[in-house]
Formats: sequence, C-alpha cells, structure tokens
Amino acid sequence: MKTIGMIGGMSWESSAEYYRIINQEVKRRLGSLHSAKCLMYSVDFAENQRYQAEGEWDKAGENLAHVAQSLEKGGADFIVICTNTMHKVIDDIERAITIPVLHIADATTARIHEDGIQKVGLLGTKYTMEQDFYRSRLEANGLSVLVPDAADRAIVNQTIYEELCLGKIEPTSKEAFKRIIQQLVDNGAEGIILGCTEIGLLIKAEDVDVPIYDTAHIHAIEAVNLSLE
Repeated sequence: MKTIGMIGGMSWESSAEYYRIINQEVKRRLGSLHSAKCLMYSVDFAENQRYQAEGEWDKAGENLAHVAQSLEKGGADFIVICTNTMHKVIDDIERAITIPVLHIADATTARIHEDGIQKVGLLGTKYTMEQDFYRSRLEANGLSVLVPDAADRAIVNQTIYEELCLGKIEPTSKEAFKRIIQQLVDNGAEGIILGCTEIGLLIKAEDVDVPIYDTAHIHAIEAVNLSLE
C-alpha cells in the first residue's frame, strides 16, 4: 500500500471527509482492521484564504509547496490537494517535489467520461468558476463547461466561504443551489460538478435530477486506487 500525502485544512470540514472516505474505502476493499497509510498536513485556511482574496497566488503556491515537501520527507508516495481552488498553484507544488500530484480535475473528468457525459455545469469558488486554471483542464479533457451567471456565482461563492467552510448547512442555501443547478440543466448541462470540496456537504445526489460529481469523493476514491495499485 502506497502512503497518501494529503494537503488539507482548506477547509478542514472537507478534509475530514477525505480522511473518512479514504479509510472507509480501504477497509471495504481489504477488510478486517485495514486502514489507509496516509499523512495529512492541515494548513491554516485563513492564511491561504487571505492570499486568494488579495491575489497573492505566488505566496499561496510557495506555502503549499513547502507543505508538499514536508509530506514527501515524511514518506508520502504521492500528493492529494484536498481542495479544488488551490489546484491553481499545482505547478508550484509539482516543481518542489519529486513525487506525483493526483489532480482533482483529472480524476473527476475520468469519472464523468464513464457516464458518457460531455456537457457539465460547474459550481465552485469564484476562482474555480471564473478563472481559467480549472475550466481549461476540464475542457482539455473533452468536456464542455457551463457556469452560473454572475449573480448566482456570487451566491455560490458566498455560501462556500461564509457557511460551508464553517460547517454551516442552511436549508435556504440548499434551495438556492438546487435552483442554480436547475438553471444549468435548463441551459444544457447533463451533469453537475461540485467543484468545491465542501459543496458535497450541502448537495446530495437525491437533491437533483441529473448526475452530480462530488469532487471530494471522487478524488478520495482515486487516491485509494493509486495507493492500492
């Protein structure tokens, strides 16, 4: 079993889900008392969120590169960044280490292709929905990507940072997300990417009429696949 190195804490709410899913999946596959070999370095999200807000992505990249180096020195065989948004600085992380990084968008795209879906709606932070680093990765892997309009993007982003990252699950926000998802479906989306690792805490498969792709769950399962190869 390879050792999984997890860069967590962005937020710890979803990092806890990663840890749970990974260990449950290893136990399911191997049985008995088996659990995952893993290391998690949980950062202070407030620091990284400030870098995001101020556009200081170079500092965020430098910070997470040091974290990845620590995980490699600790014995990790590969790295999982437990957040979508911070994949913006994956190049900085990859340059700093000699072990591979399992990209969340690649794992998600592979899962979507299994269902034969080509056009997807994308929900996430404003950075993930509006900037090129994430959408271009999906499009390079053969997907057509739709995002909500500006007003709805603001709602999604605010809900992520002011509620979900703080562990708050509000019924009114669930209804707002369901409305936004339905608008994406009406515009042609065949499935919805929950492109923030906290959104899966709010939206479940039974809440919508099209497939949803919970990136945290998909990423965690793919980490187990790689660990057990």
